[in-house]
Amino acid sequence: MSAIIKTENLRYVYGAGLPGATVALDGIDLSIEQGEFVGVIGPTGCGKSTLITHFNGLNRPTEGKIFIDGTDIWAKPEAIRQYRFLVGLVFQYPEYQLFEETVEKDIAYGPRNMGLSAAEVEERVMQAAAFVGLAPETMKRSPFELSGGQKRRVAIAGILAMRPKVLVLDEPAAGLDPEGREMILSQIKKFHKETHTTVVLVSHSMEDIAKYADRVLVLQAGKVAMYDTTERVFARADELVQLGLSVPQVTKIFLKMRQLGVNVPADVYTVKYAKERILEALAAGKGAGQC
Repeated sequence: MSAIIKTENLRYVYGAGLPGATVALDGIDLSIEQGEFVGVIGPTGCGKSTLITHFNGLNRPTEGKIFIDGTDIWAKPEAIRQYRFLVGLVFQYPEYQLFEETVEKDIAYGPRNMGLSAAEVEERVMQAAAFVGLAPETMKRSPFELSGGQKRRVAIAGILAMRPKVLVLDEPAAGLDPEGREMILSQIKKFHKETHTTVVLVSHSMEDIAKYADRVLVLQAGKVAMYDTTERVFARADELVQLGLSVPQVTKIFLKMRQLGVNVPADVYTVKYAKERILEALAAGKGAGQC
């Protein structure tokens, strides 16, 4: 695999050169491989949203470089627009960005701006709508007539229709009920598996990150605190708690068991994984008893 996103000493200062300037990112060195699903977590104000807006050039580094697919995106500032198509960014509450008369037109907005033919635009719109579970009869309706969860799916479909190499999502399930949350995130994971598109997911939900991400980036005060596989990051649950982060409930249970002297692993982060470890322990215990 090769890096689709790479940053070198990325630094960003809000109000640089002015009184009260704030350092949001401080020397970020990061590499995300093609096809990975990376979760981004960290306490409020740690720089998560600032970081991801650098990936498609919405923010320009104060210092350092950012490479997309091997190219320094700010080497030619006049060409920055092309990276907005390569890296699709879904903001928090994206339904507030809907504006067209119909769902179909809203999803088609991005592909049309790419200069594609009408046939290609239509194909992409229908495929993106299917990916997020929008029924064909929805396409001619006004997006403002839809439920909150449906609006969210329309907004995400508009990004998918541009077929970006990287899909970046900032709290895509924020404000949804549990059913809507599960639907949105499972559809994103399905899209990731079927297209091998790189996905970067920012979330405050440790359960969501544990369930869907392959690797986890932990930010603290604008710096990289951890960046590793999901298993290895959540195996450092005590450190995550010290950073002011929560951990999945199942992880808390296993940590408490360890504190009580029970010999259980420290890297349990999903219910499925917990079940597997418990069954292994039971099987080992039975085997030892038979000996």
